[in-house]
Amino acid sequence: MKTVTLDVRSPTQAMSDFSHAWKAGKAQKSVRISFATPELLWQVLTAKRWELLKAICGAGPVSIREAARRINRDVKAVHGDVIALLNAGVLDRVEGGGIVFPFDAVKVEFLLQAA
Repeated sequence: MKTVTLDVRSPTQAMSDFSHAWKAGKAQKSVRISFATPELLWQVLTAKRWELLKAICGAGPVSIREAARRINRDVKAVHGDVIALLNAGVLDRVEGGGIVFPFDAVKVEFLLQAA
């Protein structure tokens, strides 16, 4: 199962992991998309976008119109959400203009701790 982990890490931590993988010459076993703050994570992963991901998870390539139909939302609004998720690396474009969620599962990780 191909899982993407969305997490909150500083750019320094993310680059450190990248550097270790580069030096080892081996790719990470899992895909990780990191955000610098929890606020940035929630700005990208809104409730409506989470609903969109659930609707297209495992569906293969779909058009934006089909994605909008599945969640009963306006195509223009879904298009804006798709652009945000494409920019974050959560969705991919496919030949012919469709979109695909290229993972079987999503894991969200962050730690809330006392200041």
